Amino acid sequence: MLNGTTAQIREREALRINPAKTCQPIGAMYAALGIHGCMPHSHGSQGCCAYHRSQLTRHLKEPVVATTSSFTEGASVFGGLANLTTALENIFTIYKPEIVAVHTTCLSEVIGDDIPMIVERMRNEGKLKPEQLVMHTNTPSFKGSHITGFANQCESTVKYFSKSSGTPRNYVNIFPGWVDPADMREIKRLAKELGINFILFPDTSDVLDLPQTGHYQMYPDGGTTIEELRAMGDSFQTIALGTTCSTSAATLLEKKCNVASNVMEMPYGLSNTDNFINALRTAGNVTVPKSIEYERGRLIDMMSEMGQYFHDKKVALVGDPDQCIALAQFLVELDMIPSIVITGSPCRDFEAKIKAICAEKNPNVEARANSDQHFMHQWIKNNPVDVLIGNTYAKLVARAEGDIPFVRFGFPIMDRMGHRVFPTVGYMGAMRLMEKISDAMMDYSERNGPDEYCELIQ
Repeated sequence: MLNGTTAQIREREALRINPAKTCQPIGAMYAALGIHGCMPHSHGSQGCCAYHRSQLTRHLKEPVVATTSSFTEGASVFGGLANLTTALENIFTIYKPEIVAVHTTCLSEVIGDDIPMIVERMRNEGKLKPEQLVMHTNTPSFKGSHITGFANQCESTVKYFSKSSGTPRNYVNIFPGWVDPADMREIKRLAKELGINFILFPDTSDVLDLPQTGHYQMYPDGGTTIEELRAMGDSFQTIALGTTCSTSAATLLEKKCNVASNVMEMPYGLSNTDNFINALRTAGNVTVPKSIEYERGRLIDMMSEMGQYFHDKKVALVGDPDQCIALAQFLVELDMIPSIVITGSPCRDFEAKIKAICAEKNPNVEARANSDQHFMHQWIKNNPVDVLIGNTYAKLVARAEGDIPFVRFGFPIMDRMGHRVFPTVGYMGAMRLMEKISDAMMDYSERNGPDEYCELIQ
């Protein structure tokens, strides 16, 4: 499909081809679904909402609920006040959510709709009851990425709900960043193993990975409750995972409620998970239990046993900035060589962080933010790699370049199923990532090598 891509690399500023990102409202929608009883609302055209829902549904293999203001030509000219007013009245009457989280689209941003003014006008006119909660965040698709929208939604939630009552609670806030429901479940499991009192926000576990019971729930039991969102202002510390996803919300909470923030990299791999566990241990003043020590020991044992297969293998990595930074660290720990690391999202310190991580293993690593998979493809043509790690779209690059061993990681993954069930964070997640990487390389070797490479025992 991409056989027409040439090896000649051309710098492009006004054009992105196969960008390694999608638009802000998808991130805002995903974060809003991590609030219990929340209905995400897209203030724009019906087509925008349909696309955002479909992307999340294809990735998560779960029905994603959301509503829309359904802009037409009239709203495009005269503004969306009437559309949003009618929409909110209908949503609370028909679907009865605990809260509606309104996010904007390109169209409503260009028009300049003032969402807080519209909501306040509805309250003054008696069209919204006091208990009918509405929040909003601005998510123009023409700037940033889905990661930006996720961060904006988290920050807006803190702005609307978190407050200090003056009575501190022995709780730790955990902002997980953009990860799958299984990863959020794993983060909670680790915190529980340590005996920590915590509030996780957002929390899409038990919302977007429901068991099949035969009964549909529009608002599942999971998600961070409104009471928990308010109580975050009384916690004594926030551990924010992922600088791009979680810094803005943690910083606002610290300014607003004086809750100390500890921003760190995502807990992928050994050292990043060590840092996360140590942060929880220090915050809770607890001892790490043997169960977690044994998990760490099994990971180290696995790393020592499989090191011969990973040694000096060159890797191309594409994905979201927080995930790429943390995963690049893990690849170096595995004695692999990150050769090119690309993100489509804007991230000010992305390139510096990647270069610092790879300083000893590969000081010439190609690291680029706000780039695309087309550039990565051209670069690989000139600098072949042993493994490609990225979302579903990256498989087209792997196929075009002679079936490079390919590992699916990140968002979106639309052609496989297990990623929403099995975590990739923590020690257990690291072991799963190792298995996926080694399987991809060995499968390639056996499929394409001579007969003597197809040994029963590797």
